[in-house]
Amino acid sequence: MRAGTITLIAAVVAVVTLLSSIFIVDEREKALVLQFGQIRAVKQDPGLAFKVPFIQEVVRYDDRILSLDTPAIEVTPSDDRRLVVDAFARYRINDVVRFRQAVGPGGTRLAEDRLADILNDNIRAVLGAEGVTSNTILSAERAALMNQIRELADSRANALGLGVVDVRLKQTNLPDQNLAATFDRMRAEREREATDERARGEEAAQRIRAQADRTVVELVSEARRESEIVRGEADAERNAIFAGAYGADEDFFRFYRSLAAYERAIQGQNSTLVITPDSEFFEFLDGAGMSGGLPLSSGLSSN
Repeated sequence: MRAGTITLIAAVVAVVTLLSSIFIVDEREKALVLQFGQIRAVKQDPGLAFKVPFIQEVVRYDDRILSLDTPAIEVTPSDDRRLVVDAFARYRINDVVRFRQAVGPGGTRLAEDRLADILNDNIRAVLGAEGVTSNTILSAERAALMNQIRELADSRANALGLGVVDVRLKQTNLPDQNLAATFDRMRAEREREATDERARGEEAAQRIRAQADRTVVELVSEARRESEIVRGEADAERNAIFAGAYGADEDFFRFYRSLAAYERAIQGQNSTLVITPDSEFFEFLDGAGMSGGLPLSSGLSSN
């Protein structure tokens, strides 16, 4: 009975010892085998691995690409317009041994604190470099600046066993105390641009109006010239007709001219002419102007 118990206990101990000496490395991680804090083995390939039970321990680190959000910091570009910038980075553990030696038991949390300091230092250095203005940071050149930050951060993070895969600037804002002044400056610039646009528009309108006035003057002058020509031709034709009529029958022409004069002189229902009875104006009214004469009528009274 006692022998069976001892055998059972020995078997249990053997199983526990065996299980304690076996561990599994996942494909998403790397593992270090430590003995009294010292690195004894590096397990980077997935699968089963062994360690000395009860003496050695296994520390696992994520082998995937990790993300880190940096706290917002103020930077001052070369145009002295302060900006509040926050960024995020993607990194991974390239050298697990160097990583362990650099951060010790602090692990990923301590490594991210150090990496955040590295990123902030490089963000300030790159965005505050000579020739880099706030407009540059907000333009298409932003991508080149982020690549420069990544390269500098990656070279320094190598001492931690880390590799910086990517760096992105999430937000680039003005400090709260600068917003009002910036908005006022932007408003003044827009008002100046609007004034310039209105001035250019007014100048163009004046040119158009001047051209239109010139065109009107030219058209009116041309129309008047043509009308004078037509009027002159009509007057010439009329005079030719009168001359022809006068040459054909002088008495009739004189009679026609007298009737026209009577029509112009005697208008309305009460027309009164004060002239002498022997005036030539009555030549065709008293019968002296043409054979047979005409009676003195048409409402005329002579005194």
